[in-house]
Order: sequence, then structure tokens, then C-alpha cells
Amino acid sequence: MNSITVAQGPRRSPAQLARLVLGLFKLRIAFMIMITALVGLAVTPGPGLSLLQVSVLALSVLLASASAGAFNQYHEADADRLMARTRTRAFVTGELPHNPAWLVLIVGLLALAVGAAWLALNAVAALYIFLGAFFYAVVYTVWLKRRTCTNIVVGGLAGSFAVLAGGAAVDPALGPLPMLLALVLFLWTPPHFWSLAIANHADYAAAGVPMLPAVVGTQRAARIVFGSTVALVVASLLPGLLGAGPVYMAGALAGGGYFLDKAWALAREPSRKTAMASFFASLLQLSLLLGAASIDGLIR
Repeated sequence: MNSITVAQGPRRSPAQLARLVLGLFKLRIAFMIMITALVGLAVTPGPGLSLLQVSVLALSVLLASASAGAFNQYHEADADRLMARTRTRAFVTGELPHNPAWLVLIVGLLALAVGAAWLALNAVAALYIFLGAFFYAVVYTVWLKRRTCTNIVVGGLAGSFAVLAGGAAVDPALGPLPMLLALVLFLWTPPHFWSLAIANHADYAAAGVPMLPAVVGTQRAARIVFGSTVALVVASLLPGLLGAGPVYMAGALAGGGYFLDKAWALAREPSRKTAMASFFASLLQLSLLLGAASIDGLIR
């Protein structure tokens, strides 16, 4: 088997090489998914975990998410060269070789993550960690991305499974709060990603990827984004009926209201500017929601 080597080209410093390799793993996304797992842990009533167990949960989710992100880039290398947003990725430019040995590393990282969670936490938490990576890498990337404009809806389960993993680490039977928060993550992904897809709809059309705006047009997609955002905000308020405190509700209302405002502006006047505003509003909404949920869980 060939080893993973860097493609021939200008000599790179160790720091430059590290940035190239780390860039494959979509660490910003993986870190966000790790945070959702810790929030799932924080909102779930039950016995406290040791520092070691919390660390294993965080690192297992991070590694599993990173492995799925790297597989996405490996599998999508040919399509990525057709899109301005992705054509500078290392597999596309040849700065890193598109070598099957990467698959060994990717599978190894996922096995390490799932195995560590199984040993330090429990089998249910480990299963959810595996399912999160599997749904993003295989169900979304391989099975659905090029076949249906609802691809990202199912792909959103990756974040939901991370929340469930955090909750299952405390109580494998789970409870209403982590399950509702998982629902919120599931509903958050479509308006978040479709906002970005509206801004880059020409790229997706050129690459032959049936993202919603490339299939139904930006005007209709923008209306769907607004409707999806309404469903998201309503779902984000449901934990208030099941014991979530005022801190959580304040974060849900503030973030949800801001996202609704930007999604409505997008629906009224679809453009790259309003689409990106909606996209960034979704990030703020999720940050406020997760932060408020964590504080609320710690207070309780």
C-alpha cells in the first residue's frame, strides 16, 4: 500500500504541511459538532461524568466528525474542482495526493473515536457518534448529495446524533430535552445550508449538484428557507415547556428572532447579500442557543 505523501511541488515548511492536512478534516465544523455534543451532555439530567469521560466524549465526537469531513473531501475531489468555493482544496490542487491510503487513516480515526467512546462511556453513546459520521460521510456525501435536492435535510442528522451522543453519555435512555435539542439541530441545518447555497447557486448548477436553489430557483428556495426557519424557531422554544429555564428561552428568542428577520429579508429579495446575511444569522442563532442551553443546564 502506498503511504500518504505530499505531491511534488514547492518545498513546504512543517507548519504549511500541517495546515494542508488539518484543512482536510473541516475542523471548524467538527469543533461545532463537538460543542453540540457537550451541550447535549449539559442539558441531560443524571449523574455527572468524570473529567476523563467528558474529554473522551469531546475528542471522540471531534475525531469522528473530522474523519467524515476528510472523507467528504476525498470523495468529492472531482466535483470540488468545478466550484469556486472548493477548487482550492488540497486534493483538487494536488498539494496533497488523492491516495487511497487516506481512507485507511479516515477509517482508523473513526474506529478510534467509536472505540474510545464505547470503553469510556457506553455503547449507546458510541453508536450515536458512529451514526453522526456515517450519515454525513455515506448517506449524505455518497448516496444523496448528487441525487436529490433534499440531500442536506438528511445530512443534518450528523449534528443531531452528536447531541444524542452527549445525552446518552449521561443517560442511555435519553430524555425529552436532549431529544428536542437534537430536533432543533436537525431543523437548523436546511435553512443554514440553503442560505449559503442560494449565495452560491451558480456553482452548484455548474457542478451538477442538485442543491435546492439550483433545482427550484433562488426565489422559491428563499421562501423555503423562511418557512424552514419558522419551523426551527418554533421547535427551539419547545424545551421551555419541559423545564428549560429563562436563560435558555432568552437565547432561543434572541437568536431565533434575528434569524427570522434575516430569513424574511432573503425571502423578500433573494440576492447574494441577503443570502449571506441569513447564513451568518443562522450561525449566530445556533451560537446563542447552544450557549444559553449550556448555561441553563449548568444552573439546573
